[in-house]
This record gives sequence, structure tokens and C-alpha cells, in this order.
Amino acid sequence: MEKMKLHSPDLSQDNIAKIRDLFPGCVTEAADESGKLRLAVDFDQLRQELSDHVVEGGQERYRLDWPGKREALINANAPIAKTLRPATKESLDFEATKNLFLEGDNLEALKLIQQIYLGSVRMIYIDPPYNTGNDFVYRDKFAQGSDEYLKASNQKDDEGNRLVANASTYGRFHSDWLSMIYPRIKLARNCLRDDGALWISIDDREVANLISVLREVFGNDHYVSTFVWQKRKTRENRKVVSTSHDFIVCVAKDKSIFEQVRNLLPLTEEARARYHNPDNDPRGDWQSVAITAQAGHGTKSQFYSITTPSGRVVDLSSGSCWRFTQPKLKELIADNRIWFGAYGGNVPRQKVFLSEQNAGLTPHTIWPADEVGTTDSAKRALNELFDGVSVFETPKPVQLLQRIIQISTNPTDDIVMDFFAGSAPAAHASMAQNAADGGKRRFLMVQIPEPCAPGSEPEKAGYTNIAEIAKERIRRAGAKILEGDCHQDWNQDVGFRVLKIDTSNMEDIYYRPDEVNQADLLTAVDNVKPDRTAEDLLFQVLLDWGVDLTLPIRRETVQGKTVFFVDDNALVACFDTGITEDLVKELAGHEPLRVVFRDNGFVSDAVKINVEQIFRQLSPTTDVKSI
Repeated sequence: MEKMKLHSPDLSQDNIAKIRDLFPGCVTEAADESGKLRLAVDFDQLRQELSDHVVEGGQERYRLDWPGKREALINANAPIAKTLRPATKESLDFEATKNLFLEGDNLEALKLIQQIYLGSVRMIYIDPPYNTGNDFVYRDKFAQGSDEYLKASNQKDDEGNRLVANASTYGRFHSDWLSMIYPRIKLARNCLRDDGALWISIDDREVANLISVLREVFGNDHYVSTFVWQKRKTRENRKVVSTSHDFIVCVAKDKSIFEQVRNLLPLTEEARARYHNPDNDPRGDWQSVAITAQAGHGTKSQFYSITTPSGRVVDLSSGSCWRFTQPKLKELIADNRIWFGAYGGNVPRQKVFLSEQNAGLTPHTIWPADEVGTTDSAKRALNELFDGVSVFETPKPVQLLQRIIQISTNPTDDIVMDFFAGSAPAAHASMAQNAADGGKRRFLMVQIPEPCAPGSEPEKAGYTNIAEIAKERIRRAGAKILEGDCHQDWNQDVGFRVLKIDTSNMEDIYYRPDEVNQADLLTAVDNVKPDRTAEDLLFQVLLDWGVDLTLPIRRETVQGKTVFFVDDNALVACFDTGITEDLVKELAGHEPLRVVFRDNGFVSDAVKINVEQIFRQLSPTTDVKSI
């Protein structure tokens, strides 16, 4: 019976396998320190394959580089032996909700969910540390190779030192920030759908470096735009320059696809006011638009004079042409789609009907505070939600996040991800937009339990870390949204499953048998840590198998044993001991897609040996594994 690997994918090996498919002669097998064969790249040969001339040594080229970039790439690709443990008491509607809240380091979270959410997320928004010199950044533990990193990931004493201040006086000030953001963006790209987009809030300090990183990871052709958000209306007289804006950088997985599917913004009252119906056209309100274009874009057939109904002759101005040929213009005039003014003597313009428009506005790159809110308005709204307690200093406005969601997603089951969740405005905005348009969007938030400052207002209010604040915000925001006017088609899902990143459920000997002596084997009869529950094991299996973490889970007692049914027959799991052949046969009768048992859970070796044969006879399509 095949055993589950129970650690995140080794992305380096996956990437090498892709290179092998394109250039088989550039990949070979090499033994690592333990003697295990692994794929390895002949980089000299690969460079030659990608060049039309003889390559001798390194070549200068345009790229973003910094001290620690290679280590950051290793950090992005190396596997980890971690898991996600369910926290049902901190969740809301755990059994039914499709929303997720992952608590822990976001780099580890992205690695753990790679297999499940590969190419599945429609929109990612993040608000990372701006690198002000005072805020915290993630100083990840770099390793020399995947084996060393796998060993280091089992150490329990690393977690307390992940967040450190990146002082501006430190010699690697920008390099540390780049090393932090680079691997996270690489993994985030893997999660995006082909029509998906990544949006990142940032300020002047790192915006240039951020765009360079995005162009490198996504490709130069997939950068969409940099939006300017007016984050405050007031002026700061105490500074050399009063900064009133932040940037929001957008990059698409595939820009050509994103441009086709991106949504228009709802018409504002100001935009609607431009439509009238002065000639009582039965097609309703309309506005007029010019029918001229630049001469360089026209053909010979687009240069002519027009005689208006009043008899006036209208000639083209220098450097322009008509947008339509003369025959096409005659068709539009016959259909009453050309407006010559109330008395028929004005320069002709085309009538654009509101009823025929994909009623919406193309997004501008300037987002005024009056439309999407400010930092101050966001803080006031959050304080009101928390009964006057100031729980977070710099939240983003819900309206700002709703605008991004409106542009990037549809009211289906699109996934909205934020792996720098902070106080979780993205989750709040996702629920609010669903309530407005009847959507079924799902959110996936990730937040490290960053401690609240001692003596701070949130700490005095009983919140020990930022993750607690985010979870409470989602609870309160969801309840408030349900009290208001909601779209009749909305499923009213304001719940969320809390899953916490932790060390593997398996004992260390499961991963490092070379460090185990005979005395250890006598005490290690069970390969599962004693403090772990059956639910813990189930979610590690879901991760390892790449099964959706939000599927409904049913717990039943079958022949005296606890059995989990995930989405009925997507996965059946039993981690009890004393499993008999009769139980195996009954479970095979359900014909599940997958089934998993505890490796030492069978009543005898004979039953364990017969498991695969039983399923081969009763349910031949079932994938059978053990832990």
C-alpha cells in the first residue's frame, strides 16, 4: 500500500521536470548527500540550448538583482514538513462555509496550498509591509538546499523569530524586503487562474522594485497598470512633502485574457446624468460622442465632406478623419444614430444608447478618496465595527477592495485571496460585494499571529495578536451585512474555516530515519504525535492529496470506528486502530474516489495485505493509501 508523503511539493524538482520535457539533454540524475537520486540541471548545456551562438561565461543583461536573490529562490522552491490543523472553535459555520482563514506564516501557507489551489484563484490582493524602516518584515530562514530546509522546518523554536524590524540603517534594507516578497509572489502566481490578476498596495519606497519583481516573475508583457489611490484628503505640514496617495500595482497571469474578461465599473450618478433623450428616441436615453479620429489611423474612404440636414457642409479639420466610411455613415443616419443638433446644423456626432451599452465605466488609474475611501475613513469604520476600540492603525477601506473585486471577479464562486490579510478588509469586501450582487465568491485569508504591542489599545481590549483581530472582524462584519439589504440570490455565507499552520502530525522519525537509533524505535511504535486528533490527520491528508479544504465533511461511526466522508465519496478516511476486513469491505462498498487508513491501524498484517485486493474487487477505481 502506497504511503502519503505528507509534506509540501518539492517545486525545484517539479520545475526541473518541466525543463526536462523541453530539453531532455539538459537534465540528468545525480545522487544527493543521502545517496537518493534526484533530477539535476546541466546549466551550461541549458544556456547553450537557449542561445544561437557559443556561450562562454556570464553575459551582462537587464535584470533586477540583489544580495540574497538566489537564496530567496531556494526558499520559494524548497518543501516543508508542515500541516494545517483545524480550529473549529475559532471558526464560524465550520461544516458548511466555503471560506478559509489560514493562521500562520504566509510563505508556508502558500507552499502548503500549492497543489490544491494551483491555477484556481481569480484574484489576489495583498498589502505587504511597505518597508518604512519601522514596520516588520518576514526574515525567512534561508537554506542551502531542500534537504536542509526540510530538516529545519521541523524545528519548533523557529516560529518566534519570524517577524523582525527592518531598520533603514541596516545594510540590506532593500535586499531584505525583496528577499521577503520575491518567493511569495512566485508562489502566488502559481495559484492564479489564467484570467486572474494580482493586486498589491505599496508606496513610493519600493514601488519601482516591486514592479521589477512582478515583470520578472510574470513576464514583461503581463504588467497591467499602476493605480494611484488618494489615501488622505488632509495635508501633512510637518513633512517636506505631504504624501496623499499610495499605489496599487496590478499584474495579470495572462494580460491578453485578463483584458477580455475584466469588468467595467458600475455607472456613477454623474455618468448616468450625461444620458438624455431630447429627440424622444424610442430606444431611450443616449449621449453623443465624436465621430472623428486621428488622420493617421484612417483610410482614403474616411476623408470626405458631410452635408447636414440644414444644408451646411462640414469639412474635416486638419489631422483628422471620420471614424466611418461614407456608406456606413449613411446607414447610421438612416437608423437615426447620428445627431446633428436640435436644428440639424451642428457637427455630426454618434448617439450612444444607455440601453445598448455594457453599462459601465472603464477603470481610471486615479482612484479619488470620494469614490473608494481613505485610510481615516477606513479606520473610523473599523473602530465603529469594534464598538469604538481602535484595533488596527492603517486598515484599507472596504470600498477600495470592493472596487478591485468588481474589476477582477464575477458573482460566481471566484476565489479572492489575501495572504497579508491584516485586519481582513478583503474578506469584509468579498462578503459585502456578494451581498450587493448575489455573488458566491469565496475568500481565502492568511495572517500570521503577529503579537499586538504591549499596552496598545487592542491588547488592552483582549486581543493578543493580529490574526485574532482579523477573525473577529469577519464575524462582526458578516453579522452586520446580514442585517442590511442583501441580494436575494446571495447564499449568505459569512462563515470561515480556521486552519492553523503547525508542525507535521507525524513523528520526526517519519522524515529523518537516519537519525533514529534502536532505542528510539522501541518507543516509536506509533508514527503519529500523541497530541494530534483524527481531524488533524484528515486535513493533512487533504493537503497531501490536493483535495479542496472547504468540501463538506461528515463524521460517522461505522462498525464502532470513526470514519470521515469528505463530500460523500471524494475521500473516505479512518484513522482508528483495530480495523477489520469487514470494515474495509463496507467502506469499499461506498466506492470512494480515495480512501486512507492508518498504516498501523489494521487488526493484523493479513488484513493490511488484503486491503488493496478488496478494493480492487469491490471498487477498482479507488485510490488506496495509508499514513
